Amino acid sequence: MSKTNPGHFFEDFRIGQVFDHATPRTITDGDRAVYGAIYPTRFSIPSSAQFAASVGLDPHPVEELIAFHVAFGKTVPDISLNAVANLGYAELRFHQPVLAGDTLRTSSEVIGLKQNSNGKSGVVYVRSTATNQRGEVALDWARWVMVHKRDQNLEAPETVVPELASVVAPEDLVLPTGLDFTSYDLVAAGEAHRFGDYEVGEKIDHVDGVTLSESEHMMATRLWQNTAKVHFNVEARPDGNRLVYGGHVISMARALSFNGLANAQLIAAINGGSHTAPAFAGDTVYAWSEVLDTAELDAPGVGALRLRLVATKGRDESMTLKGDDGKYAPGVLLDLDLWALVPR
Repeated sequence: MSKTNPGHFFEDFRIGQVFDHATPRTITDGDRAVYGAIYPTRFSIPSSAQFAASVGLDPHPVEELIAFHVAFGKTVPDISLNAVANLGYAELRFHQPVLAGDTLRTSSEVIGLKQNSNGKSGVVYVRSTATNQRGEVALDWARWVMVHKRDQNLEAPETVVPELASVVAPEDLVLPTGLDFTSYDLVAAGEAHRFGDYEVGEKIDHVDGVTLSESEHMMATRLWQNTAKVHFNVEARPDGNRLVYGGHVISMARALSFNGLANAQLIAAINGGSHTAPAFAGDTVYAWSEVLDTAELDAPGVGALRLRLVATKGRDESMTLKGDDGKYAPGVLLDLDLWALVPR
């Protein structure tokens, strides 16, 4: 019996199967620094301990997506080591700020299976939960991933596709304890636009672009201890290309959204998301956002914007998501639906 881990293939998964993922990971200020070196992020709360304290967040939290990447990376050896591609997310909620010094560990339950018609792969649906060193939930989410089959001759399992909410209801958003935007410093934040300045249906072209590099996307993926073969090994894909981790595109788009949404300081939830096309080194990523909804919240001075964050390969000034045929427009890499907290 081999002592090495070949990873799970599609036929290895069963509905209700639970994985307690290995290697708990302690978040450090080094993660904050490297994240800022890889992505052009400038949001004031994760950047400035003083600013964070001024809005009631003391100690100083790290960027929410650091917690997501770390927690997600834990799931890869058991869920997606043999992935073709990660496909999407739903019902992701950040339950509390993650601090330097917090240790995250993750578990996942298989909630759905669907073999693809070609018989070579299938889609695995899981619900994952990350807890801190006190056993408190830091974040949880559902995702679905396409995974290779080991034996294409095996019969397909019964198809189970879970029902997932299209949006996290505003009343179900979990706000950080003590969050208070009543004394919010617009000058330090870098933008004057508040909750009431955004309208449903408004689209914002974030203008800036970043060209993906081979070394940076692999460094980022290693930082999160994501071991999926397609991100590192040129022999893992028929075309010989290393696939850029979808989370890398998410963080890049989120960082680019600062230009026009600098006051969208905290991500409270990700309602859903799809990686609509692969990204590779050499692609230049741009982003635009659409305001889908707004909600007033109970925390002092805090409102929420429901935003569609779209990443594209090349800039699309028309900000077109889908064509008349209902298919994603050429160049769309990411379609992410999220709630962000902003000052009222």
